[in-house]
Amino acid sequence: MAVMMYRRHLTKEVACVDLMSLTAVELGEKIKNKEVTVKEAVEESLRRIEVLEKDVNSFVTIDREGALRQAEEVQNKIDAGELTGPLAGVPVAIKDNMCTEGLLTTCSSKILSNFVPTYTATAVEKLKEAGAVIIGKTNMDEFAMGSTSETSYYGATKNPWDLDRVPGGSSGGSAAAVSSEEVPYALGSDTGGSIRQPAAFCGVTGIKPTYGRVSRYGLIAYGSSLDQIGPIAKDVRDCATILEIICQHDDKDSTSYIDAASDFTSALVDDVKGMKIGIPSDYLAEGIDPEVKESVLAAAKVLEGKDAIVEEFSLGMVEYAIPAYYIIASAEASSNLERFDGVKYGYRTSEYTDLHNMYKKTRSEGFGAEVKRRIMLGSFVLSSGYYDAYYVKALKTKALIKKAFDDAFEKYDVILGPVAPTTALKCGESLSDPLKMYLGDIYTVSVNLAGLPGISLPCGYDKNGLPIGLQLLGQTFDEKSIIRAAYAYEQSREYKRPAIAERGL
Repeated sequence: MAVMMYRRHLTKEVACVDLMSLTAVELGEKIKNKEVTVKEAVEESLRRIEVLEKDVNSFVTIDREGALRQAEEVQNKIDAGELTGPLAGVPVAIKDNMCTEGLLTTCSSKILSNFVPTYTATAVEKLKEAGAVIIGKTNMDEFAMGSTSETSYYGATKNPWDLDRVPGGSSGGSAAAVSSEEVPYALGSDTGGSIRQPAAFCGVTGIKPTYGRVSRYGLIAYGSSLDQIGPIAKDVRDCATILEIICQHDDKDSTSYIDAASDFTSALVDDVKGMKIGIPSDYLAEGIDPEVKESVLAAAKVLEGKDAIVEEFSLGMVEYAIPAYYIIASAEASSNLERFDGVKYGYRTSEYTDLHNMYKKTRSEGFGAEVKRRIMLGSFVLSSGYYDAYYVKALKTKALIKKAFDDAFEKYDVILGPVAPTTALKCGESLSDPLKMYLGDIYTVSVNLAGLPGISLPCGYDKNGLPIGLQLLGQTFDEKSIIRAAYAYEQSREYKRPAIAERGL
C-alpha cells in the first residue's frame, strides 16, 4: 500500500507539514512518541481549515481558542502519564447535532442558531476523556433531514472530490472534513444512512453501530428509534479504535445496551477464511449504476479470493424499506421537533401578536423547507383516521424487515452490497426532486429499521473519478464481523486522497 507506506516513513522534519494526511491512530502514535506535540497537530488542523473552508464549507463553528486551550491541557496530561490511549491529543470534529457545553450547537438550523448547551453529549464526553481535542462542529442537513448536506441554514457543504457535487448527508460536513484532511476523524449520526452514505460519497470509512451501542444522550433527536452516533475516519482501524472509546453503557440513555463486548480492534485481522458472505440479489437489480455494481462485485471477488464463501441470495422486503422508513422517521420527527417553539431556547420571531401567533411565526421562519415537509408528513400519518392506515402498517413492515435480516443471518456472517445506487450527485439535483433523494437511501434505511450495524468503505471509482462505497452489514451487536471483513478487504486497496487535500499543504 504505497500511500500508507509513505505515511509511515514521514520524517520528523516534514511531519508538521503533512500531519493531517496521517490516520488518527498514526497521528496519536506520533504524539505519544513525542515526535509531534498536540499543539502542532491542532494548529495544523486549524491552518488547513482556514485554507479549505471557503471551498468545502464543512464547519458551522470552529473553536480555535477552545481547541488550543484543550491542546495544552491534553499535552500536560500526556506528559504526566495520565493519558495513554491511542487517540490522545488527536483533533476531532463533531457533527452539529451533538450537544457541547459552552459551544454553539445548531443542527444547521436557524431555529437553533443561538443555542449554546449547558451539557455535553455522552459520546463526545467519552472522546474528551480519552484526550480528543474538539476543533469545531460540522455542517449537516438541517436536523439531519436530507441526504446531500444542502438543506443547512449555513449553506451547502461541497464534496472534496468534486466541488460541483454533494458530499452526501446528513453527516456531509463530517465526511467532507475527513476527506479533505481538515481533521483526522469526526463523529456523525446515522438515522437512515447518514454516516455510511456521505462516507461513500467522500471516499472515507464510516460505521453505523448497532442501535443501543452508543449513548444517544445529548444527540438532538430526529428519529429516536433509528438515530445512532458513529465514527467517520480514513480507514477501518481508526473507526474500530474510535468505536471502542464511545461504545460504553450510559445510565442517562434508557436504550443504551449494557453487556455487549466492545473490543473491536481485536477484529483487525486479515483473515476471512470460512466467513460466509451473502449478497442480496435485490440490491443489484434495476436502478443501480453499472459502475457501482461492478465495483461492489469486484470487492466480493477480493474477499472470495481470501477464502471467504460468497453467494447471492434474495433478501426480500427491499421495496418496502423506503416507505416504512420515511413514515416512521417523519412521525418521530414531528414529535421530537415539537419542542422548538421559541419559548425556552433558540430562535424567536421578532414580531407577534399572541402566544399562538408566536409559535406559528417562529416555526415558520425557523425551520427550512425539508424539515417542514417531514413534520407535515409525520403529523399526517399520526393523525386520527390515518394512524392505523400508515403508521401502524409501517411498524409491522419494520418488524418484517427485521425478520428478513434475521433469517439471512442464520446463513451468513456478513451481508455485502452497495451503499448507494450512484456516486455523488451534482449539487441541486436532489433538492428539485425530493423523491429522488429519498430513493437514494434504498440500501441504507433498512439497516436502521432493523437496528443492525453497518460499515461503509471505498471500493473503487467511477469514470469521473468519484468514490464508490462498499457496505458490509452484520447481525445485532456483531460489529466485529463487519470490521474483520472490511479490514481484510481494505488490505487490497490503497487509500486515495482528493486533489483538494493536496491544496491544503
